[in-house]
Amino acid sequence: MNKKILLVFTLVCCVLSWNTALADNSSLQALVEASQARAEIVDKVQKAVVHIKVEKTLNTSRHPSTLNNPYDLFNDEFFDRFFPGMRPDRRPRFPQQRQFKQEGLGSGSIIDSKGHILTNNHVVGEADKIMVRLTDGREFEAKLVGADPLSDIAVIKIDGEDLSQLPFGNSDEVRVGESVIAIGNPFGLSYTVTMGIVSAKGRSNVGIVDYENFIQTDAAINPGNSGGPLINLKGQIIGVNTAIFTKSGGYQGIGFAVPINMAQHIMNELIAEGKVSRGWLGVGIQDITPDLAKNFGIKNNQGALIASVMPQSPAANAGLQQGDVIVQFGGRQIQDSSHLRNTVGNTKPDSEISVELIRKGKSQVITVKLGKRPEKDELISEASPTGPLGLTVQNLTPELANKFGYDNHSGVIIANVTQNSSAHAAGLRSGMLITEVNQQRVTDIKTFNMLLQKGDLQQGVLLLVQSQRGSRYLILSSK
Repeated sequence: MNKKILLVFTLVCCVLSWNTALADNSSLQALVEASQARAEIVDKVQKAVVHIKVEKTLNTSRHPSTLNNPYDLFNDEFFDRFFPGMRPDRRPRFPQQRQFKQEGLGSGSIIDSKGHILTNNHVVGEADKIMVRLTDGREFEAKLVGADPLSDIAVIKIDGEDLSQLPFGNSDEVRVGESVIAIGNPFGLSYTVTMGIVSAKGRSNVGIVDYENFIQTDAAINPGNSGGPLINLKGQIIGVNTAIFTKSGGYQGIGFAVPINMAQHIMNELIAEGKVSRGWLGVGIQDITPDLAKNFGIKNNQGALIASVMPQSPAANAGLQQGDVIVQFGGRQIQDSSHLRNTVGNTKPDSEISVELIRKGKSQVITVKLGKRPEKDELISEASPTGPLGLTVQNLTPELANKFGYDNHSGVIIANVTQNSSAHAAGLRSGMLITEVNQQRVTDIKTFNMLLQKGDLQQGVLLLVQSQRGSRYLILSSK
């Protein structure tokens, strides 16, 4: 009897072991098949990804003694933090004019059989010469079709035959947690492939460009990946890799890509017109906090609060008012101020759009005919008509004073500063409070504009600004 029991037990163990082995083999086979499928996707997609090399000729004044300038060990952030207001003079005493070529690397995606390539503005926008290399070794000199600094999207073109091209996906359908693949040329290492997931969607207020709606991913993105594609497991491009969040200059787990739906809209305009025309409302807007929602009769924090309306703007002509909360624009639910800015910007000028808003707790619908967003050189602040300074300010409300720590202060708070503008060059940044202009107190936007107009912007006006680091004087000029 014991022998029979032992025999049965042995047979059962054998069967279980055999089934376990089959299960293990089946699981391993599934992993192998998934790996091979991914490799096939990459092999197919990679043919449409290009290596971009750019050259720009720069004129500079340099003296041999400046090569070991001790100030070069520190960046502007170092001096901002430890020596506010100090700007070391890095210029040599006996400058010599030199001309040299600066080189840069990036990536791009072929998007049609005509040779159009989608990439970043910061890769090719200011280049004198653009060279493109394909995976098969062919090289072409490309021409710039158009560039849009406000979204960091650009299109270049090569003349070639038998060009592979990337199919477009739908970035609106991308889900957080979905697997994605990034392909590019990090640090000049051609056609590098990394994989990760979508970490977040709709990232804005990152401070990279004016129009932000980034896909965030943990797929490794490094310098040289810029302009390359972020693809899904169907082999479709869903984003254009643009930037990374880093404190070291290298990958730290957070990368940003322009959603392909947004990039495709801009790309089509660049190909057709060579530039992008954006819709314009002419309002200063802000997000809605729980306290603001309560005060303005909003049930939730969704929507964009109008902080100011520019005179004779499309918003003013349509009857929009300060304190209105825009909750729908053209039938689309508005999430926050960045969402409204992007939605307006992606709408053609002269379009008549239905806008649903909450005014004093009551809902109403207004039709607005959009204007054309002024060019950067002509852009007037949407919250305050300060001229082409790249500066947007708004009145200091109790909520903003509490948020930024400006209780018991008066002035106007800086809502936005355009990159490479006069305001940016002066050292003005978002969140600073302007308390004086030419040693006269600022109480609101009206007095701020009046004092600016009385001053000489060509010579420069003296501003007293408050930040978390304390007060300091800055010179703002229109030069």
